[in-house]
Amino acid sequence: MTPLILILVSYLIGSLSFAVIVSKACGLADPRSYGSGNPGATNVLRSGNKKAALFTLLGDALKGWLAIVLAQLAASYLGLGPEIIAMAAVAVTVGHMWPVFFSFKGGKGVATAAGILLALDWRVGLLTFLLWLVVAKGMKISSLAALLAALLAPVLAWLWLPSSAQIIAVVVISILLIWRHERNIRDLLAGKEGSIGERAGEK
Repeated sequence: MTPLILILVSYLIGSLSFAVIVSKACGLADPRSYGSGNPGATNVLRSGNKKAALFTLLGDALKGWLAIVLAQLAASYLGLGPEIIAMAAVAVTVGHMWPVFFSFKGGKGVATAAGILLALDWRVGLLTFLLWLVVAKGMKISSLAALLAALLAPVLAWLWLPSSAQIIAVVVISILLIWRHERNIRDLLAGKEGSIGERAGEK
């Protein structure tokens, strides 16, 4: 029962959609109602409130990090294998993408994945984040940065993560993240993808 409880807790942590929570606390519109409709930091930024976007980013990253740290502590204390950490990583990602608290309408998982990677291995998390940052700053396209980071993460995981289960978890998360960017990929190919900081309704 313990592994199932840990997986459920990770999913519930992931289901905390900080884009919606922070927007409501700041008196902003639901981020699912404007822009891309995605409850994530990039879309919250389209509201013009940079602080709300930052808190969304930090909250989503923190919940990914927290789920892994809790799983690591439980694995150490209860003598569980690395597989439970891998399952927690996938569960918190699924929770973010399909949150039970918000009608299963969640985000794309970029910030949450960053928190997961940092908790699994700081080198994997840091290098993946640096790639995202360089592309995001240089190209001003968040989705492109996320997609390239998702492609790099499994390679770094293979180099540094201690178990095959955790490497597979990173691969699964990367596949889910890329899949959630399906619309963005089509817009990128068509040259219609919006840029970071673009206000809602702008193009």
